[in-house]
Amino acid sequence: MNTGMRKEREKKMEYQHLQHTFEPVFDTESRILILGSFPSVKSRENNFFYGHPQNRFWKVMANVLNWKVPETIEEKKEMLLFNHVAVWDVIASCSIQGSSDTSIKDVVVNDFSRILSHSNVEQIYVNGGKAYELYVKYAEKVTGIKAIRLPSTSPANASWSLERLTEVWREQMKRG
Repeated sequence: MNTGMRKEREKKMEYQHLQHTFEPVFDTESRILILGSFPSVKSRENNFFYGHPQNRFWKVMANVLNWKVPETIEEKKEMLLFNHVAVWDVIASCSIQGSSDTSIKDVVVNDFSRILSHSNVEQIYVNGGKAYELYVKYAEKVTGIKAIRLPSTSPANASWSLERLTEVWREQMKRG
């Protein structure tokens, strides 16, 4: 391994205390809120949700909503808002190693009243186990809304195919 790659790998393993730096996507018509845990390194670089090219969130949502898979941030926002879906993360700031949800500590939760008081959100879904655990621990009592846990669209959840993710997300969102 060359020195540059080693330094990059070591940097990813160090804890960093980070703030969530981009805004939630929602409007007054939003009826569903989907929460992740905290933006990945790629999402932080792209300054938008689910920025890792291997994350299947946008493909799953497009399939569930019968929409063309969005490419740009504007297309992603359009798909979400047209379908009354809001997206944000549970965490406002935390210490984290790279993109590892399992490394998250020193959590400060987002203020969900910002979305809930300015939308029609009736149901909250969480994308993956860590987001669900954090939501239940830090936010559920405050929002008064029980969340439904969905399987993670992360590339780390490689045992789930795109088809299986889509099927479960579609079924759960119908029930919601």
